[in-house]
Order: sequence, then C-alpha cells, then structure tokens
Amino acid sequence: MGQSLEVHLSDVAIGQYRLSRAEYDRAIEAGVFEPEARLELIDGDLHAMTPQGSRHATGVVLVSESLRRAFGSGFHVRTQLPLAADDYSEPEPDVAVVTGTLRDYRDAHPTLPVLVVEVSDDSLHHDRTVKQRLYARCGIPEYWLLALPDARLEVYRDPGEGGYRSVSFHGPVDSVAPRGCPDARIAVADLLP
Repeated sequence: MGQSLEVHLSDVAIGQYRLSRAEYDRAIEAGVFEPEARLELIDGDLHAMTPQGSRHATGVVLVSESLRRAFGSGFHVRTQLPLAADDYSEPEPDVAVVTGTLRDYRDAHPTLPVLVVEVSDDSLHHDRTVKQRLYARCGIPEYWLLALPDARLEVYRDPGEGGYRSVSFHGPVDSVAPRGCPDARIAVADLLP
C-alpha cells in the first residue's frame, strides 16, 4: 500500500528566487513589467528606483554634459541606461562613461564602464552602500556619488571585494579629474544643481 505525503507549510523553507540578468532581460522583452515601471536588477533582486525630482534631474544633466566635454571622442556618455554588471545585476546608473560609440552597444549593454556616477537625493544611503559595493565588486574602476543633500562629490576608486579602497570628498570649491581622463578638471560646482 502506498504512503501518503503530508507537507505543512511551516516545515518548508521558503526563500527568495534569485533572478538572473538573462531572465530579467527576457521578462522585459516579453512585456512582463509595466512600461512606466522603473526597475533595476541588483544581485538577483528587483529594486524600484525612486522617482526623479527636479534637483536630481538637473544634476543628471549637469553631470552628463560635463563628462561629455571632458571625455570627448572615443567615449560614450550614457544617461540612465542599463549596464550588464554581472550575471545577476543590471543596474541603471544615472550616468556611465564607456569606451567606444553608441552603436557599439546596439546588441548588448556595456559590461565595464570607465566611470559610473549616481546623483543622490532620496537614494543616498542605497547608493553609498548597495550600489557602491556592487560597482566595486564588478571591477568598475571609479564611482562618483553626487550627494545633493551634502552638496559634495564623493569619489570612490580602487575597487575590491568589500567596496572601494579609496574614497575622497569634494565640495563646491574643488575640482576633480576622472581617472579615465586625467587631464580634464571638472569643477564640483558645475555638477551641483
């Protein structure tokens, strides 16, 4: 005679499903998410992005215009577009500088930008912790965090497993040269809204 199997939900460990970047991209192509949904994949988890206020939007444009002038030809400045960071992460940083041209990324998102910038207001804690660790772990050589509440630019360099090994803080009277373009000096005041 067969045995019956009785399972109680309290006996079953229920965990989260870790979504891969390939699964996430297929879901986007299939129209699983609403068109206005602002999501990004980080370490297999879907994160809702905070709505953009006018200060944030102004900061994004100021940063992208400054970086376009600084880097020039041979580089493409991407604004709020996906990066194929690793198999489980597809963040959409506010600004990313990648080598090449726009058409170089027609068939696949870039994997290793020379610089990533997040403009932070409400997302400041998230960008200082989760995003900073992600970018460091993926080997992105330089990460800038434009902290709007503090009116300063935080520059993270030398990525490692637990985060960046070097961080410096720059106020409105300072200027910074990106590692990928060391001859360019960008005034922090020019980035702040």
